[in-house]
Amino acid sequence: MEGSVAWYCNVVVISILVWFALKFLNWAWFQPKKMEKFVRKQGLKGTSYKLLFGDIKEMGRMLNEAKSKPIKVTDDMVPRVIPFYHKFFTDHHGTNFFTWLGPRLTVYIVEPALVKEVLAQNYLFQKTRGANPLINLLVTGLAAADTDEWAKHRKIINPAFHVNKLKHMVPAYSTCCSEMINKWEEMLKNESSCEVDVWPSLQALSGDVISRTAFGISFQEGNKVFELQRELAKLVQDILNSVNLPGSGFLPTKRNKRMREIDREVTTLIRGVIEKRIDEMKAGGSSNDDLLGILLESNNREIKQGDKKFGLTIEEVIEECKLFYLAGQETTGSLLVWTMILLAHHKNWQALAREEVLQVFGEKKPDVIGLNHLKTVSMILNEVLRLYPPAQQLRRTIHQDTKLGDITLPAGSSIHLNILLLHYDRVSWGDDAREFNPQRFSEGVSKATNGKAAYMPFGGGPRICVGQNFALMEAKLALAMILQHFYFDLSPSYSHSPRCIVTLQPEYGAHLILHKIKG
Repeated sequence: MEGSVAWYCNVVVISILVWFALKFLNWAWFQPKKMEKFVRKQGLKGTSYKLLFGDIKEMGRMLNEAKSKPIKVTDDMVPRVIPFYHKFFTDHHGTNFFTWLGPRLTVYIVEPALVKEVLAQNYLFQKTRGANPLINLLVTGLAAADTDEWAKHRKIINPAFHVNKLKHMVPAYSTCCSEMINKWEEMLKNESSCEVDVWPSLQALSGDVISRTAFGISFQEGNKVFELQRELAKLVQDILNSVNLPGSGFLPTKRNKRMREIDREVTTLIRGVIEKRIDEMKAGGSSNDDLLGILLESNNREIKQGDKKFGLTIEEVIEECKLFYLAGQETTGSLLVWTMILLAHHKNWQALAREEVLQVFGEKKPDVIGLNHLKTVSMILNEVLRLYPPAQQLRRTIHQDTKLGDITLPAGSSIHLNILLLHYDRVSWGDDAREFNPQRFSEGVSKATNGKAAYMPFGGGPRICVGQNFALMEAKLALAMILQHFYFDLSPSYSHSPRCIVTLQPEYGAHLILHKIKG
């Protein structure tokens, strides 16, 4: 009897192991090869699938090689930031292609008409979830939601970013910028010029702005959240650059434990701010005219008009606030640092921008009405966003076999819309696509792109970034105030080194020579 039980148990165990082995082989080999054959038959070109790793090893090798070579500000930076994709795009003359992120088929859509179609159908082409659930700790809230859940979040959040609400935040923008400028002027107190790495200052500026305008607190109070999120972003980047086996996110590794620890700490800090505000509102106090207050009021209206399912839970509000912190600092900080670097190199455009700012404002602090008259500044910011968009690409998942143009994409594959490749494409932008030329935006974005989906620094379609007006207003005001007080050159010690950690950032800082404008 005991022998038959043991035999039965062995058969069960072996059967389970065989089942898992077959499932693994299907995930790691048979399914990818089947998908590769399916897309090749349709004429789509791409790399041959390599067991488990796909193209990740080659991507890492090419990235390390590209980063080891210094480049100039005038050089095309795309081969440094995304060398693998750039080579494939160039070799195949700008046509759609596919690669492999581990065993996942990834199709790169580079035809503007098809890009527009993907962005327009956000219910069909949904956000890609990371194979490792820990990746999703960084991208939260509205940025991670899909379909009806996304629609609910967007409806509640929209009022916080209405232009009329943003106008009231200009004094906070101005105060934060004045504090940064005062620190720079202090460095120049006894000197006609000095070298400053402006990158940390601009990060602190955008952090200070989002702390005050989103939560009504100072940068010092919110700084712990920024530090933790920067650490989390680097850990997420490490995961994205490696193969993620199913279940690897649940292993008790040092990295996994640290990521969960960061998430708990950030959640606790933000929950404290939210609960304090809710208590103040219940006691009859003002909600404050900041993003958190407007969000809570909008959420309460939705709940009163329907029921709780129409509103956000406290956990969902926390996730949105995490996104406020991350996107609010990273996007504007990145835009401002590349703007200063490019204007330090292209001094003619720096002079034109300063002339416009002084003509509109003189020595007065910028206001909303005047900001709307800064045409040259707007052209410059648009061109910087084209050459140095904060994000590299948008990712979407195919949940069922889906027709896109002449291609049928298989369920389980991913679509990547590579923003850098689109922004540097000569077919859309002309032979000077790699050059800094703000004049191309002299008649606005639509005219510059001829209506094509070739320019999307903030995404596009219904899911276009809800905070783009916030970021552009902040950047325009900050740049105007900087131009009122300083002119600046690239320092001989500056090393041009764009890299991506959530957003495009200067790896070795942004060393400029600041000169104070004499009043």
